[in-house]
Amino acid sequence: MAQQETLTLIEFMKRFGEEDACRSHLYKMRWPEGFICPKCGVKDEPFNIKSRHLYQCRHCTRQASVTAGTIMDKSRTPLTKWFLAVYLMGQDKRGCSALKLKRELGIAYDTAWTMGHKIRKAMGDRDSGYLLSGTVDVDDSFFGGPREGGKRGRGTGKAAVVFGVSFDEKGRCEYMNAKVVDGVDGDVIAAFAKENIEPGAVVRSDGFRSYRKLSKAYFHEPQVFDHEQNPEHLKWLHVIISNAKAFILGTYHGLDSKHLQAYLNEFAFRFGRRRWHDQLFNRILCACVNAPCFTRYELIR
Repeated sequence: MAQQETLTLIEFMKRFGEEDACRSHLYKMRWPEGFICPKCGVKDEPFNIKSRHLYQCRHCTRQASVTAGTIMDKSRTPLTKWFLAVYLMGQDKRGCSALKLKRELGIAYDTAWTMGHKIRKAMGDRDSGYLLSGTVDVDDSFFGGPREGGKRGRGTGKAAVVFGVSFDEKGRCEYMNAKVVDGVDGDVIAAFAKENIEPGAVVRSDGFRSYRKLSKAYFHEPQVFDHEQNPEHLKWLHVIISNAKAFILGTYHGLDSKHLQAYLNEFAFRFGRRRWHDQLFNRILCACVNAPCFTRYELIR
């Protein structure tokens, strides 16, 4: 099945209701031009060890599986449930909580939580190599529950997040990035821009002094934010930030700052592919296949 092909739920269940079908699909995604040994790099038809679901190189005898080196590596959860988890997380723009995965997949909550975070990690890794370009709006916001007597705005003790969203030549939103940061001083803003925005881009922001450093590498267009005088200034970026907060509060009912970045990565991944909603299953699965494996211990330490 082509990566860009749309897939309804009925089609999904017909195609991936069996382990062999899932394994065959992963094989085609990992080695579309034919098996390439991960050790010696030789391209040749491998020995198929069906009893252990392994493929052995004819030259160096190295054995490999379709999940080796992916986020599904060494998982005891059936591939049919991994595939369904990917499908569910891609279909609902409101996200898919660990509790929902637990119920739909019939697995333990801890297993569902780990699977969800591994998939989110793959989404983040997939987007990490892309830079925003053209015209980019940048602003910061704060995430977390209200604190009695706490400060508001940029003096709050909540988790700080810097957002960036790019626009095409017609002024339509294209892609976005979001980064949890330690604060919103000039060095932090400059570091975010270096990591997420192509040099030479036009960057629009409010008049906050921390954004002044952007003028060194970008065509910076700061403007004091005044909703009444200029309601269009940063309008769509503020809508996106509001949607991100509703996404986290509505589906995940708030969360600690430790895993906030993972959920923002999920939100950004889905936002950037919102025009291809029906194709998200294969796009996310491709990210899962290409992302490096990591353990539950790395999530909870």
